[in-house]
Amino acid sequence: MNIKLPDGSVRELKIGSNGFDLANEIGPGLAKAAIAVSVNGIQKDLCDPINEDSEVSIITIDSDEGLEIMRHTLTAQVLARAVKNIYPDTKLAIGPTIKDGFYYDFEFSKPISPDDLEKIEKEMHKIINSKSSITKKFYSKKDALKVFKTVGESYKQSIIEESDQEDNFQLYYQDDDVFVDLCRGPHLPSLKHIGAFKLTKLAGAYWKGDSKNKMLTRIYGTAWKNEKDLKAYLESIEEAEKRDHRKIGKEMNLFHFQEEAPGMVFWHPDGWTIYRILQDFIRTKLEQYDYKEINTPQVVDRKLWEASGHWDKYRENMFITEIDEEHANEKRTNALKPMNCPCHVQVYNQGLKSYRDLPIRYAEFGSCHRYEASGTMHGLMRVRGFTQDDGHIFCTEEQIESETKLFIELLSDVYQDLGFESFDIKLSTRPETRVGSDETWDKAEHALENAIKKLDIPYEVQEGDGAFYGPKLDFVLTDAIGREWQCGTFQADFNLPDRLDAEFVADDGAKHRPVLIHRAVLGSFERFIGVLIENYAGKLPLWLAPNQAVVCSITSDVNSYAEEINKKLLDHGIRSKIDIRNEKISYKIREHSNKKIPNIVILGKQEAESKTVTIRKLGSQEKYSYPLKDYLDEIVKAAKK
Repeated sequence: MNIKLPDGSVRELKIGSNGFDLANEIGPGLAKAAIAVSVNGIQKDLCDPINEDSEVSIITIDSDEGLEIMRHTLTAQVLARAVKNIYPDTKLAIGPTIKDGFYYDFEFSKPISPDDLEKIEKEMHKIINSKSSITKKFYSKKDALKVFKTVGESYKQSIIEESDQEDNFQLYYQDDDVFVDLCRGPHLPSLKHIGAFKLTKLAGAYWKGDSKNKMLTRIYGTAWKNEKDLKAYLESIEEAEKRDHRKIGKEMNLFHFQEEAPGMVFWHPDGWTIYRILQDFIRTKLEQYDYKEINTPQVVDRKLWEASGHWDKYRENMFITEIDEEHANEKRTNALKPMNCPCHVQVYNQGLKSYRDLPIRYAEFGSCHRYEASGTMHGLMRVRGFTQDDGHIFCTEEQIESETKLFIELLSDVYQDLGFESFDIKLSTRPETRVGSDETWDKAEHALENAIKKLDIPYEVQEGDGAFYGPKLDFVLTDAIGREWQCGTFQADFNLPDRLDAEFVADDGAKHRPVLIHRAVLGSFERFIGVLIENYAGKLPLWLAPNQAVVCSITSDVNSYAEEINKKLLDHGIRSKIDIRNEKISYKIREHSNKKIPNIVILGKQEAESKTVTIRKLGSQEKYSYPLKDYLDEIVKAAKK
């Protein structure tokens, strides 16, 4: 049989040869490094036979595929075995890979604590040092059940019993056959290929994610091909923890959450100042790009959500209310709006529209509510109540290209002003659960992809990740420490205008459906402010900082001068406050530095006598003295957006 390699060359092998044979055929170096094989795009173990002409590539630990396989082996063959060695009564559930690492769910007979992770790690290293070979055996359903019934693994039995297949259950063993696990594979051929790892945390997790089931203990870990990569990752995690917006938000006194309103933000004065500045900034940009701002109701009858399709496709994420209508023997069922689009179509539908009116661009700082499971909420990043910088464009098919171009110009303009120089674009296509015909989806996907191609901008296709009503472009930012954040979105919708009877009169005098484009630049204000806080580690650009300066007196003798300086700053439009408390200046500087105030104005007798100011800027140990006028000119100029 002929085996085509990634470089285009062809090797001839006997039918039934495997990845080991191919690697040896190519060279001893590759044979030594090989850990798995990809056959016609499907990952397989090196021992799996190849029985027909195929496109084959050898996978090594240096590739992303190889790293994931190593992580998979680490969790299923090393972590699981280590736990069983130390806690023999433990039952094994599941252990998949995740981004940057892995986890495994266990049912322990007695609870363990984070302190036990070190003991488990030591046992894992002991297992790895054995460099055991890993072998695979195939079983029928009946025999696989017997294996796990013998060792008392009830969760493995449950997985097998619920499977539709009757044969070819893959069980992986280490060379002493004292440990076995059920797994889809592939796995490393030997534990000698394991790189560097670290167990990171414990968490609770329901079996199958269902709260009706037993709570299991989930052990998380991360793994990399070498110690250098592991160290770099752990340092990045440490840096991310320092930048956690929840921690910084508390230090800066920006917001809080509480049990009486889960997933809803209580904004404090300084946090709300950031919010308002950001909103005013976006509003100015929208006006420049010819958007008309509107406002629509928070509570809307279910009839509109039924007509739009949200009631069927999104109801489980909606907050539903029922009220008794006055003077009527009926209940009215309403929903807090989870999104703004159906309401924007209602505004569009007021009055006849002509093709000459299009495109029409509506914008709303739309307050939305979505039911998010309690376990998924995370500070500002995932909440139940939020405000979008939402917008909807009603246009013709021919205008999609120009509207795409204009939106990307707006988005680039905004992101650059906020300190993000570049972004990635991802095109998401039709999901499994959707509204509209395949013909409509074909048209929408073609229109959006054609528009982005004509702009000659690189993009990545994400199959099946579109909204239920249409394909979309997602815009992904990379922050100061390399993390990606999907923020902006641009979604072409050929379905909702039809469902909600939106029309325009074309140049032929006939009525046509407009295309509805859903778009947002920031996404939600809450989440984007969280991203900004973490990107800047709380040290926001001067124009965004809630307090741009604080005037601190060294002694009470200069309090009146401090009040004079603070007033001048306020008169010049600077968000300033005064601190004339009877505290040491070192204490004041430390406190205001922790609150990330960009300019600390220090005033003593010398400054009062010479009519100067001494400035300590955030992040610097240096102090600079200025004549008052020069400092006012500098800070006013720096504070402008």
